[in-house]
Amino acid sequence: MDRFVLARCRAVPVRLAATVLCFAAVLPCRAQSAPAADVPAHAAAVRLLDGPTMNSFDTFIRGRGLNSDPGQVFTAEGGVLHVSGKEMGYIVTKQTFHRFYLRAEFKWGEGTYGEREGKARDSGILYCVQGEAKVWPRSLEFQIQEGQTGDFWMTDGAALTGSDGKRVTGPTGSAVNIGHVDKGPETNVAGFRNTSGEFEKPHGEWNLLELVEDGNTVRQYVNGHLANVGTDPFPTEGKILFQSEGSEISFRNLQVAPLK
Repeated sequence: MDRFVLARCRAVPVRLAATVLCFAAVLPCRAQSAPAADVPAHAAAVRLLDGPTMNSFDTFIRGRGLNSDPGQVFTAEGGVLHVSGKEMGYIVTKQTFHRFYLRAEFKWGEGTYGEREGKARDSGILYCVQGEAKVWPRSLEFQIQEGQTGDFWMTDGAALTGSDGKRVTGPTGSAVNIGHVDKGPETNVAGFRNTSGEFEKPHGEWNLLELVEDGNTVRQYVNGHLANVGTDPFPTEGKILFQSEGSEISFRNLQVAPLK
């Protein structure tokens, strides 16, 4: 404890001094107990978004194809990627990645559109993306959805073994999920917050997502909490994409670091 706190304690009644001492002692404990992801040694991170440019990405919008975005579903300013959500599609890296640590932050906007209008806000980060450009390509997904953030989704033949030992494979042309730890019952309505296993911060605040994919194990963290673990992923390499899925959302600090 620093001299300033001790001096203040001597100047006040014993009971109040004890309160001050206890309060001062609690603060470091809270700081030390804050959750943090277990991240293996890795090389320097690659920043996927730098300023107003999106040169590291291609876009795909359903019904429009590659790199045709007249409605500016995807825009970047000041290092923040804004996704309007008004059309289904994604922004996808030109580079492929294998054995990596991904770090990204997101926060929800207000809008919900089309088939997602009025429903729980929905997006996601798809990784190890392979195959043809479509909605949605073969991949593993770090689900971002109100009440479900931290779920795994396996799409179009992608597969993963959950923490319960069960192998789950996404059907061709469709997807299947593995719920995150301590997940409670869901309500598909905008603004929904789960009463159990809710890792998201309140609406409008930035949330930190971290992903470790080492070729054998996949771990997904939400705000430092380990939300999901899977093993023997398929595929184990590919591109990374950020969805536009009927909900307004922003991303920032998009970084990928190869594992050593």
